[in-house]
Amino acid sequence: MVALSVVGSAILLFSCEREEEPESESRIEMMMTEYSENLSVVMSQNGRRSYHFKTPLLEGYSLAREPYREFPKGVEMTTYKNDSLSSVDAVLTANYAIHYETRDLWEARGNVVVEKSDGKKLYTQQLFWNARTKKIYSNVDSKIVQNDGRDVFIGEGFESDEEFKDWRFRRMKGRMEVEVKPNESDSTAVAEPADRTSDSPRPATDHPATDHPATDRPAAPVAARPAAPLSEEPPLAAPAVCPDGQDELRPAEPIGEIQPLRRAVHADEAGE
Repeated sequence: MVALSVVGSAILLFSCEREEEPESESRIEMMMTEYSENLSVVMSQNGRRSYHFKTPLLEGYSLAREPYREFPKGVEMTTYKNDSLSSVDAVLTANYAIHYETRDLWEARGNVVVEKSDGKKLYTQQLFWNARTKKIYSNVDSKIVQNDGRDVFIGEGFESDEEFKDWRFRRMKGRMEVEVKPNESDSTAVAEPADRTSDSPRPATDHPATDHPATDRPAAPVAARPAAPLSEEPPLAAPAVCPDGQDELRPAEPIGEIQPLRRAVHADEAGE
């Protein structure tokens, strides 16, 4: 009995030790070995190509079975042509990114946008970039916009080369051709009339209405001529005719005041 109990205790002890080994290994793999905030780094690939990435937070796990660097707060990556920082090739932005160092594989997630120098744009929620095979691909729905926004392609399973020149969808879902109108001036637009109340009367004038077309400008009032004094004979150029050809006189030259004076003068001349 004593021997059996000792053997049983030994088996139990070894089994506990074996269970603790995976737990300790997982803890080591999860141990963070690199931490950086507001990081901005320029790196080269095989001495021929450079890229610059910026991130608010970087966490590195070099003791993991597959070492990786994680960017939990997003990343902005800029690639350059011919290893020159003065010639931008593409810009990638995403809400999250991770880089597997052994495979040299990048994965971006959440509102991933890639904009090429030629104006081509890619929109997706997940994107992989294999720096070794120089391939870019995605397993979810993606959208490509090119030709200044005139051509829009939507599909699933996007694949492309690193230069974004030879791309395709494993399953095309749709294509749209958008007509982009240039920004034209509003000279062809019909101007709306000024806000005007139809019930409001126009300013009164001394002249009757004519056949001229109405304008938005109010007619300027015409000053009335002063009445001629009774002691003087009114000029002969003031007949009983309006300037507009109507048979009514201006209020400033009533007929009752002019005609009697003219007739009285003629009577005196006839008597003499």
